[in-house]
Amino acid sequence: MSMTILESRMSPSANFALRRRFGAGIFAKAVQHNRQARGLSVEEAARLAGMEASEWAAIEAGSVPQTPAELRSIAGTLEIGYDRLLNLVLLCRDAWDL
Repeated sequence: MSMTILESRMSPSANFALRRRFGAGIFAKAVQHNRQARGLSVEEAARLAGMEASEWAAIEAGSVPQTPAELRSIAGTLEIGYDRLLNLVLLCRDAWDL
């Protein structure tokens, strides 16, 4: 069953929730992949970003950062550039209340 058929059978709120979880999941996996590529533990990445380890772990579990400052600290920690991270945010925009 294609996503289009599935989406057409869902209520608008369920459809939005599905898109939100999907976008958040993509963002989370990208953050996790880049952290691991740098050889950082969750604790090390959190410390470099000025976060608690639980905050970083929540992002990798699908919670999305809510401020530009959080996005900048994540980008800096991952050494991927703020513009590149913003492109990822745009790709996953359904995860945020924009």
